[in-house]
Amino acid sequence: MTHQSISAPVVDLLRCPEGPRDRQVLFGDTVQVVDTKNGWSRIVADKDGYTGWLQSDLLSADVTATHWINVPATHAYEDADFKSRDLASLSFGSKIRALSETGRFVETGLGFVPKVHTVPITEKPQEPVAVAELFLGTPYLWGGNSRFGIDCSGLVQAGLLACGVRCPGDSGDQERILGAALAEGTPARRGDLLFWKGHVAWISGDNMILHANASHMAVVFEPMDQAIERILAQGDGPVTAHKRL
Repeated sequence: MTHQSISAPVVDLLRCPEGPRDRQVLFGDTVQVVDTKNGWSRIVADKDGYTGWLQSDLLSADVTATHWINVPATHAYEDADFKSRDLASLSFGSKIRALSETGRFVETGLGFVPKVHTVPITEKPQEPVAVAELFLGTPYLWGGNSRFGIDCSGLVQAGLLACGVRCPGDSGDQERILGAALAEGTPARRGDLLFWKGHVAWISGDNMILHANASHMAVVFEPMDQAIERILAQGDGPVTAHKRL
């Protein structure tokens, strides 16, 4: 196995070469390459153990990151000037290596990134829900993990990984592994997780959830009681677990 880094802003992890997307990895994510064939690589993502296929030319030699992007999205510019040509868009959670700092910019191998959009790699937020709220309005994307498109489990994972909490990529595994199950009728509090079969939401406040869902096709706030009724009425079943981290 070889250790490498993702070299494109957002990369789909496919079930098989040219197959359907299961999840995504972001610029600077590190991976273990376990197989290669015909220009494709099967990788295991270090951040969550997720396995999938991607095009081999989207990988580069592993580079130790020094900073990460802590805003919903940013740009890498050709020069240390916000009027210069933008070369790439980077999502929240992308990892970069600073080659130098020039005024208001961090120079990277991808271009110049606004310094105000970065923090040192060791600096982590404390509240996962606050991180998830940065994605409000992000389009829903099955298997998505970025500001440009995200799904329900991706939203949960983004909040937890940013805060240094290990988190699997799929909602079924999240329900099985994360937190402690609460008895039915336990009052909800901010930071709890609510699960359905194939779906998960953050509890963000009094009778309010935050989730990426296909009904709204976006990350939205929704009254919890209304969401429970709506999801049941559309045939997707009742709540299966209320868990506290």
